[in-house]
Amino acid sequence: MSTETFSITVFRGDGIGVDVTNSAIEVLDAVQTDVGGFRLQYEYLHAGAGYFRETGKDIAPGAEAKAGSADAIYLGAIGLPGVRHEDGTEISPHLRLRDQFELYAGVRPVKAYPNTPRRLSDPRAAEIDLIVLRESTEGLFYSAAVHDRSVVIGDDEVRDILRITRPTTEKLHDFAFELARKRKAQGSGQGLVTCVDKANVFRSMAFFRKVFDERAAKFPDIERAYNYVDAQALDLIRQPWAFDVLVTENMFGDILSDLAGGLVGGMGMAACAEIGDHHGLFQPAHGSAPDIMGQDWANPLAAILSGALMLDYLGDNSGNNKLYEAARQIEHAVYHGFSTQRIRPMEFGGDMGTHAVTTELLDILRTSRQ
Repeated sequence: MSTETFSITVFRGDGIGVDVTNSAIEVLDAVQTDVGGFRLQYEYLHAGAGYFRETGKDIAPGAEAKAGSADAIYLGAIGLPGVRHEDGTEISPHLRLRDQFELYAGVRPVKAYPNTPRRLSDPRAAEIDLIVLRESTEGLFYSAAVHDRSVVIGDDEVRDILRITRPTTEKLHDFAFELARKRKAQGSGQGLVTCVDKANVFRSMAFFRKVFDERAAKFPDIERAYNYVDAQALDLIRQPWAFDVLVTENMFGDILSDLAGGLVGGMGMAACAEIGDHHGLFQPAHGSAPDIMGQDWANPLAAILSGALMLDYLGDNSGNNKLYEAARQIEHAVYHGFSTQRIRPMEFGGDMGTHAVTTELLDILRTSRQ
C-alpha cells in the first residue's frame, strides 16, 4: 500500500494553544500509524501575541507563504492579555490568514456527547448535532482583517464596514447545502439549511437571503428555512435539536457558535475548520487561556476534533479514503470515551487534565483496533 504525504503548517500560538496542539499531534500521529496509507509532515512556525511581544511582528517572516503552500494549516490559539496593537485591538494574524487565503467557510460543529454537562433539562438536548457555518472573510469582520478598511474620524467616531459580496456568498451557500447533503447521507443530519440573517432591517442581509434562495434552487433535495439572528439565539435555547446547518454572516456566526458551544459542555469541545477553495485552516475555537497554560488543566478535545476535521478536508481534496477512516477513529474514540466515562475533563468537573485526557484517548484508540 502506497503512502501519500501531506504537508501541515503548524502554529502552536499562545497560552494553552501550545498544550492542546501537542495533544492533537499525538492523536494524529497515532491514527496515521494505525490506519496507514498517509503521512502527515509538520512544519512548526511562530505566530501570535507572544511572538509579537518578542519581535514586534505577529507572524514569522515567510510563514504566510509557507502556510499557503502547505496542504493544510493547523493553529493552536492566539492572544495574550495586555499584548495589543496601539489601537487597542488584539494580535490576530489568523484573521489576516482567513482574508489572504479566502477561507470563507467557517465550520463549527456543535454535538452533545454522553455524560457531559447539559445546560438544558429537556431530554432532547442529548440529540443536539448541528453545524454553525460562519462566513469568515466578510461581514462585520471585513475591517478587522486589514485595519485600514475602518474609517477613523479623529477621536470622535469609527466606522467599520460590513461587506457582503455575491461571489463569496454564493460559494458559502453552496457549501452549506453540500454540507447538509453530506451529513444527511452519513445519517448525522436532517438535510436542512437555515439562513440566519437580519434581512428585515439591513440591505446587506436581505441580499444575503436573496442569494441563499437563488442557490437553494440547485439543491431540491435539501430543505431550507429562515431565522432572524435574534430569534435564532432564542431558538438555540428553546429547541437546538431542531437545527442542522445554520449559515450566517461572520459576526452573527461568531456569537452563535459560542452560544451553541455552551449548550454542549463548553468551548473545550468547540472544534473549527476554516475552508476556502484552495486552503484550509483548523483550530479549536476557544481562546488561549494563558492563566492555565502549562498547568495540565486545558481540555484538548476541541483541538483533537479539529484535527479530525483536517483529516476529512485532506480526504476530500485527495480522495484518499484512509484519511476519512482516521477521522472516524478519532470521533468514535471521543464518543466512546464519554459514553464509558473513561474521559472526564476538568473543564466538566472531572479529574483529568490535558495529559490524562490525551493518554486515555490514545489508549481507547489502541484497544479499539485489537
